[in-house]
Amino acid sequence: MSFLTSSTPILFFTGKGGVGKTSTSCATAVTLAKRGRKVLLISTDPASNLDETFGTEIGSQPTPIPGVDGLSALNLDPVTAAAEYRERVVGPYRNLLPPAAVAAIEEQLSGACTVEIAAFDEFAKLIGNPERTKGFDHIVFDTAPTGHTLRLLSLPGAWTGFFDNAKADASCIGPLQGLAGQRALYSSAVEALADRARTTLVLVSRPERAALEEASRSSQELADIGIRNQEFVLNGVFKANDPSDPVALAMEEAGGTAVEQMPSALVGLTRTIVPLKPRQPLGAEALASFFDSAEPSTVAEPVAEEPSGPTSTPKLPGLEALVEEIAQRGHGIVMTMGKGGVGKSTIAAEVAEALAMRGHDVLLTTTDPAGSFDNVNGGAHLSVGRIDPEAEVARYRAEVMATTGTKLDEAGRALLEEDLSSPCTEEIAVFQAFAATVDRGQNGFVVLDTAPTGHTILLLDAAQSFHREVSRQAKAVPEPVLRLLDRLRDPEFAHIILCTLPEATPVHEAAALQQDLGRAGITPFGWVINQSLSPLKVSDPVLVQRQAQESRYIREVVEQQAPRAALVGWHTSSPQ
Repeated sequence: MSFLTSSTPILFFTGKGGVGKTSTSCATAVTLAKRGRKVLLISTDPASNLDETFGTEIGSQPTPIPGVDGLSALNLDPVTAAAEYRERVVGPYRNLLPPAAVAAIEEQLSGACTVEIAAFDEFAKLIGNPERTKGFDHIVFDTAPTGHTLRLLSLPGAWTGFFDNAKADASCIGPLQGLAGQRALYSSAVEALADRARTTLVLVSRPERAALEEASRSSQELADIGIRNQEFVLNGVFKANDPSDPVALAMEEAGGTAVEQMPSALVGLTRTIVPLKPRQPLGAEALASFFDSAEPSTVAEPVAEEPSGPTSTPKLPGLEALVEEIAQRGHGIVMTMGKGGVGKSTIAAEVAEALAMRGHDVLLTTTDPAGSFDNVNGGAHLSVGRIDPEAEVARYRAEVMATTGTKLDEAGRALLEEDLSSPCTEEIAVFQAFAATVDRGQNGFVVLDTAPTGHTILLLDAAQSFHREVSRQAKAVPEPVLRLLDRLRDPEFAHIILCTLPEATPVHEAAALQQDLGRAGITPFGWVINQSLSPLKVSDPVLVQRQAQESRYIREVVEQQAPRAALVGWHTSSPQ
């Protein structure tokens, strides 16, 4: 029996970005509602796209979904949650402390860690307080990408330890009272997640090596914190319908190989297989048939041919054209950004290798907690690295204790150690490493594969608040941190490449990211439309329909968004 036939009251979907968590969770919510259940669908993803999936505006309160009786949805907005959290902490002190002291507390609550804590606070209220979801038979969570989800799920244990050990308000999140009153609620939320009778955790993946490995890691890490009530959805499984189509055969073979080599942690889980759809599952009607197990029809739906002229699919250059222009600058940083699962790591690796082949010294690295470049071979001009959060935390703690710590008495050192044990420290340490890596672009090229969109924005927005926080702990702000935003705003130094797929959600999320970057004074260098079928000749009916669907989104990028763009055709190496 699967989660669809023996549904627990709470269903929680997670997986690597871009594997179809939103489609799967939305389809589950629609399916349950059509069976007569009252369902509340909730997105905890900073880059939520429930609105686009259902074609209706969804706010922070339950919003009825048109055409699906019994289904409501809401988005947890981390930014709004953080503002409310800050006021809850700061409000009681406004008339008790001098304005300078209140301002100092607000600064401590302005970083990315506070946004994450506040989002979890809202999440815990929904799971741990039955009154918030009274009247619903099922609560379906569409979660943030895996790294974010695991971070949220691990916070209660981390904060419990911090409460037990801390004796003063030295924490970088401000007065401990802001969280102390929530301990019982957090404990209740974690108990609900681990209770097999109440919750099912559904891992979502595609038949791609990187996605399956990420799902396996998630499965083990969730089990380690007591969440073993897991199931598995393998989404986008493709079976060729036309044996004369070499692209279709290659796609089927690549997926089959990945599934055959599936990590053992996933093999024993109850599995639901979802075929690759000819079109994106947007709207209630498409979502209602999402789990249909019938093989795709061998007869394609009629597809109007793309007209010639200005409305036809634009002819775009390949990635080499962007690389050639970047290479002429001689040095700087290249950052690949975009929705998870669009191939940021793959594009980053190809750019780095192309620059190195031109004789430039290149460092290829990642800030993504789930990222790696195991398949990239370094060479005379190419080195490969990774910003390791654990190593950076250890380095940062040692650095602070060896500088600020030596000037304190025993009690002061104890307080500083408590401060450095908070979850916020990891964010600060990784941010410093990120800034130092960007700094290396002065003497060559640094190619950075960044975390998924939500984390990336939090990282960039946090620049000023982080150097205030570093100053509070270490009393000295490293020069790379101080200069980071100026460097990211310099188009001669920073080359931001927005990566997308020729599909609605990835394109629109990349457009939203471009707007956010613009507000921070950062202009992207160009866009890469990745894994496109448009440059290829296909005859398989499913691929023909997907190819026809791409044209409108490629035109949207070229006509409305991109200063320059490149098109990369589908190939058998999986997007990372």
